[in-house]
Amino acid sequence: MGGLKISNALKIVLIVTDSSFIHYWGLTGSMAFGLVTVPPEWLFSDYTDPNIVAWNWSFMPLDLLASPTGLIALRASQLGKIWRDETLISLALTFCAGFTALSFWIFQGSFDAGWWAPNLFLMLWPLFMLPQVLTKP
Repeated sequence: MGGLKISNALKIVLIVTDSSFIHYWGLTGSMAFGLVTVPPEWLFSDYTDPNIVAWNWSFMPLDLLASPTGLIALRASQLGKIWRDETLISLALTFCAGFTALSFWIFQGSFDAGWWAPNLFLMLWPLFMLPQVLTKP
């Protein structure tokens, strides 16, 4: 039952997404502690507003739960074990992260292609991969 491997396309998006979540939160944490600075134009709108900062940090648990589930799914696939459940959890959490961020910016009336693009990616790729995951035995 678990012997089927994850497709190369799914591997790529899981690796890119999960490593990006980890890097983003590593960078964000480093910025919070004053260890790193980035150019202000790289930051999202109202980045210094305490409510926006709290909103951003509210994604950390979601993102950092998505990452290990995706990485565990990849490892399970390498070992020939069942990977579908972890993958479904990762896809659901990743979709929620992108969808919630975009919803917020829509309600706020804020559009920044630099922040919309990655969140559209987070929202859309799980939808495209879901049929593949659901049809695997």
